[in-house]
Amino acid sequence: MKNEAGIKAFATHFRVLREQAGLSQQDLADVAGVSKLTVQRIENAKFSVTLDTLISVSTALDIPLKKLVEF
Repeated sequence: MKNEAGIKAFATHFRVLREQAGLSQQDLADVAGVSKLTVQRIENAKFSVTLDTLISVSTALDIPLKKLVEF
């Protein structure tokens, strides 16, 4: 990965937002229409997330996309 530090920082931010919403990884995956493995890979900084997934997750968390990507 080219931006490993940034991806790790995003992963932490992503996990915090999910936990603040009171959702398990599976709950978020179900509401966002992605796999649990995708959520796990994002939170473990093993995946460079797509815009499509970001939009789905921000909708599932009921937060603006901007808040999801400001970390």
